[in-house]
Amino acid sequence: MSIDGELREALARLAKVDKLLVALDFDGVVAPIVPRAEDARPLPATGDAVVRLAALPHTWTAYVSGRSLASLVTVASPDTRTLLIGSHGAEVRLGGEEQPITLDPDQRDALDILHRVFTEIASQAPGTWVEEKPAGRVLHTRQADREDAAEAVTGAKKLLAARRDIFLKDGKEVLEGSVVHATKGEGLAFLRQVTEADAVFFAGDDVTDEDGFHALETGDVGLKVGDGETAAGFRVESPEDVADVVALLARLRSELPAQRTP
Repeated sequence: MSIDGELREALARLAKVDKLLVALDFDGVVAPIVPRAEDARPLPATGDAVVRLAALPHTWTAYVSGRSLASLVTVASPDTRTLLIGSHGAEVRLGGEEQPITLDPDQRDALDILHRVFTEIASQAPGTWVEEKPAGRVLHTRQADREDAAEAVTGAKKLLAARRDIFLKDGKEVLEGSVVHATKGEGLAFLRQVTEADAVFFAGDDVTDEDGFHALETGDVGLKVGDGETAAGFRVESPEDVADVVALLARLRSELPAQRTP
């Protein structure tokens, strides 16, 4: 990939900040989208670039995903230096230590209702299935007929429309429900606070990543992967392009005298 001049200039500026956070969505960004979510794996070039960045002084890497933390760890195999945000910000792992979700009785009751509705819908819509998360459920429709998928999503939304304790999010061929209100924007804000980063790089491909792009501040860089409307300042076509961008950022930052590892 030939990286656009404006994006290259933005990466060069980003590489020079004192404290840098490089945050990436996983599916569709670090790993190509695959039919079976459990088969997703990082592109080797992206994984290598993340490792190189994490080894640099005053540089933090993070995966910010809608996946449950357990699923993210399984498919990404991150080292302990990479910070993890799972379930759109509801789950966190810092320095290898997980901060578990604790649901109150009302949230557990709401989760039971969410599970019952999604599993009932999936049983009636061939090709759909339900993923379980600690604080939510995901109705996957990627493998369903498009008409069946649309009817399943519409049906689930209708059955849950009156619930104020269940938060629904549309994603790429998924409908996500959670009993904990959390967004990737909140997750990024939390990571910025924890790392005290002077600037943030965030790449995402999904509708839910727009919360992350909206959370970016002056001096940050947002990278949208694929088509669709976005608040990100820059766009590339594929996870392979992301690999090139992150590798360039790692090289630019490592070439700064103050950032070189001992």
